[in-house]
Amino acid sequence: MNCGPRSPACAPNCSASATRKRHDRSASLLLPFVIVSAPPAVPARAYRWNRANYSRTRRVIDIWGFFLLILFYRWWDSKKWTYRGDDSEEHRSRRQRKRAIWTRETMLELGPTFIKVGQLFSTRADLFPKEYIEELSRLQDEVPAFAYEQVVQTIESEFGRRLPEIFQFFDPTPMAAASLGQVHRAQLHTGEEVVVKVQRPGLEQLFNVDLGILRGIAQYLQNHPRYGRGGREWVPIYDECARILMQEIDYLNEGRNADTFRRNFQGDPEICVPRVYWRYASPKVLTLEYLPGIKISNYEALEAAGLDRKLLARIGARSYLQQLLNDGFFHADPHPGNIAVRHDGALIFYDFGMMGRIQPGTKERLMDTFLGVAQSDADKVIDSLIELGAIKKNADRVPIRRSIAFLIENFFNKPYGDQSFDFGSLSEDIYEMAYEQPFRFPATFTFVLRAVSTLEGLGKGLDPNFNFMDVAQPFADQLMTTNGEFGMRELLNQLGQQVGQVGAMTVNLPRRIEQTLERADRGELRVRVKSIESERLLRRLNAAAIGGIYSVLLGAMLICSVILYTSEHILEAIAAFGLCGLLSFALGRVLLRLQRVDADIN
Repeated sequence: MNCGPRSPACAPNCSASATRKRHDRSASLLLPFVIVSAPPAVPARAYRWNRANYSRTRRVIDIWGFFLLILFYRWWDSKKWTYRGDDSEEHRSRRQRKRAIWTRETMLELGPTFIKVGQLFSTRADLFPKEYIEELSRLQDEVPAFAYEQVVQTIESEFGRRLPEIFQFFDPTPMAAASLGQVHRAQLHTGEEVVVKVQRPGLEQLFNVDLGILRGIAQYLQNHPRYGRGGREWVPIYDECARILMQEIDYLNEGRNADTFRRNFQGDPEICVPRVYWRYASPKVLTLEYLPGIKISNYEALEAAGLDRKLLARIGARSYLQQLLNDGFFHADPHPGNIAVRHDGALIFYDFGMMGRIQPGTKERLMDTFLGVAQSDADKVIDSLIELGAIKKNADRVPIRRSIAFLIENFFNKPYGDQSFDFGSLSEDIYEMAYEQPFRFPATFTFVLRAVSTLEGLGKGLDPNFNFMDVAQPFADQLMTTNGEFGMRELLNQLGQQVGQVGAMTVNLPRRIEQTLERADRGELRVRVKSIESERLLRRLNAAAIGGIYSVLLGAMLICSVILYTSEHILEAIAAFGLCGLLSFALGRVLLRLQRVDADIN
């Protein structure tokens, strides 16, 4: 069965064999409840974190070892001499890709906490290079299933009743297993077919241990002279990740998300959302309506079922635009495993553990960004992004303006019907810009960008001529009409606010000028000028001074070693000569640094 790793209903493919299996299972559902022994487990990879005797000390060693190895790789990769003369951009990118793949595989080895942290870090294009972003976004959490006995124990401890008293039938074989839990098919005593999502035993304790270690790492990075610079607020980043992780292991929170999502599409025959059975829900167990369907990426099965693939592509794009622009509550992980197609062509959404919200204030600022893009005004876009908190207030605007002007010219100014518009290419350019410039993209922004890119890829898989902007055009037009949330009334409000700002500036300007002149008279006025050339020359002078000190020490040690050797103090002479070797290595590094500074100046 080809199921998505995080899909709560894990819809099977509607092939003939699957239909026969369903009919056979339906017959068994009519039988009295019998606890069936689970079939022999297929030998699976034994992850260390999943062992019963896995100690906290070993966990600390594993996590800190992984972190320190990452720091070593970053230091090693930053040195030109490690590339053996081939310091090309292509070679650097290949090595970066290799490191990113290793990071993804090691996070999978470290278990649920790091799988989820990796998925969250894949939304932080301002912290990691694009190779890491792309690899971490592919991080899948397919891990071995846990024992059926543990499933029974969890359910019975959560509800205080024996399993036969809750379900008429319960399949001991999981439909899918993931890092946070696994899914079983069942039937209630009232006859409804359901899927039961059961949390992995010991998950909360593992999260608490791992988050305690990660907080220590975040504090280390925050105080580090290199990695703590540039406004990197590692402790707040940790706090945000910890909050999201603890929400995701609360199945009641996921149930509330599913109910909200279901209400938003209530009455829409093209979108289907599973119902939550709250009587059989707890923080560790969630019971949902069983909604079978065809996986949206199974194009052969869709064709065999006679479904219109072009229409499905447009329904998927339209539903997501409604989530973003109308509801402000959207599915943050719409990969193919979380979307299926019902027999009548309706889309089924699964897995509501990771959702995004767009607050009303954020919508208004996004409107400013939209107007700035529509007017090709890079400065207005920068101002709105500063208000959103995506750009630091004291950042250098010149390179940022150049990057945004490039995006406007090459992407946003293209007509809606232009087939060359590609959200994948746009995402890559934004990720590159975010890492090189002082951007701080909120996770919500990256969730939106990635989801739209994923949906565009699904749409083109369903229909090679699919164009996301064709579907988006009515929503964009709605923004500029009186019926839209940001219609003419909002536009007039914006204009009134700007007029008020101009008036306030006109009134306050003479007073501010007078205050500036008074500070200048008192000698309290400070002028800050940032000169890149001066900074480079200062770095050169600093390196030259350090090199001079090393040269003096090297000469002194050489003289000492010779004197000691002639005085027949052999061991002391060898020690002094060894210090000469260390000083020679340090001097060589300083000379290489001087060479790089000279190359930058020239």
